[in-house]
Amino acid sequence: MSAKEERLHLRVDAAQKALLEAAGRAAGTSVSTFVLKAATEAAADVLADRRAFVLDQDAWRVFDEVLARPAQEVAGLRELLTTPTVLDSPLGDDQR
Repeated sequence: MSAKEERLHLRVDAAQKALLEAAGRAAGTSVSTFVLKAATEAAADVLADRRAFVLDQDAWRVFDEVLARPAQEVAGLRELLTTPTVLDSPLGDDQR
């Protein structure tokens, strides 16, 4: 692991600081370690779909052909995504 030479300075309000401190304690880390890990993971997620990938000419042709295909219905997917689940309805008194 390389030595850390750069710094970031953040201004937070009292509620944000308390939240980050509580999360750090819950994770068993310092606030700095918690914030750095969370920010790094979030940055990687944001950039994940913007990263370049390289294909040779044949692979690119196949990839391009697949992208050009018309959308198709996937059996059961529409029903799965439109059917209410137990998380969609409030709990009744008898279900608590």
